[in-house]
Amino acid sequence: MLEYSLRFLAGGIAVSVFAALGDTLRPKSFAGLFGAAPSIALATLLLTLSQKGAPFVALESRSMIVGAFALAAYSWTVCVLLKRFLLSSRAATMAALIVWFAVALGASAALFQLS
Repeated sequence: MLEYSLRFLAGGIAVSVFAALGDTLRPKSFAGLFGAAPSIALATLLLTLSQKGAPFVALESRSMIVGAFALAAYSWTVCVLLKRFLLSSRAATMAALIVWFAVALGASAALFQLS
């Protein structure tokens, strides 16, 4: 129960800080980037650090970074498929999943082989 309370408190504080940051940015559509995902990730890493230690948090952080790069590649691919090739949104998002998997698995293999 204490863990859930800490998650709630840390997540709430982090969401509030990122929401305040997002409010100060222009354009307002950019503020959505600072919504829940970064703040929840940071709160989770903070709690994991206190429970499982720094080596585990380092591994999780690297995994989050790989996921962010894979999402960026996926999003860019969807944009290209929609604008340049005029695919339907369903076809573009399904086709771009191949890029997401390739970047995620390739970056994971390269990054975790080095460590």
